[in-house]
Amino acid sequence: MIEIEKKGHLHPLTQVTWEVCQAFEELDFEVAEGPEIEDEFHNFDALNVPADHPARDMQDTFFLKGFSNLLRTQTSAVQARFMEGNKPPLKIVVPGKCFRQEATDARHEAQFHQIECLLVDKGVTVAHLKGYIDLLFKKLYGEEVSSRLRPSFFPFVEPGFEIDMKCFNCHNTGLVDGKNCSLCSGSGWVEIGGAGMVHPNVLKSVKLDPKIWSGFAFGFGTERLAMIKYGIEDIRKMFDGDLRLINQL
Repeated sequence: MIEIEKKGHLHPLTQVTWEVCQAFEELDFEVAEGPEIEDEFHNFDALNVPADHPARDMQDTFFLKGFSNLLRTQTSAVQARFMEGNKPPLKIVVPGKCFRQEATDARHEAQFHQIECLLVDKGVTVAHLKGYIDLLFKKLYGEEVSSRLRPSFFPFVEPGFEIDMKCFNCHNTGLVDGKNCSLCSGSGWVEIGGAGMVHPNVLKSVKLDPKIWSGFAFGFGTERLAMIKYGIEDIRKMFDGDLRLINQL
């Protein structure tokens, strides 16, 4: 009989994904998934991303040679797929892997994970959006967590916001050992996602009347949620296979 001396445990990305999904399932959200190899309609057109948008360039998106498909750049593509086959009201949370041609640094990788959230119903407002975000953060990080919505632009929402959380690495000071914090670039805040009210054109693309239905959507970088939760200062440590990362958690 073989005795196992040490038990394995979940990777921090898996752990955070499960925690987020569980938190939203308790709020009656359904977990939805979609393909990592996506078509341009669901990845761009249905999300109100114009044909001349820079994200469609080869420099930003991984297109498959000899095919019209691509490696999805965001889990938002599942929004359109789900709304095509389901009638509102609807509430979904979407975990998954995404791909973008980005310069690698402490906060960016060419492959990464997102967790998307979509709610469509009648009378949905920004207050509902902020309320659900706050509920999730308190579930993950405790009652004292501090976050903010910062005005920004995304083609598929209007109005749009960046979601920021106070930086754990510099304790919101922007400085580590007298130098700008590498994680937050000296701002004291870590950008961990985007959010906003579902754009009317997105609703129209799936044949929903924006005069009747409204909704919000937000997406987090799963790696950044894990970095904040476990104090990991560099996203690249998630993928380099060094067991010291998971063994210390």
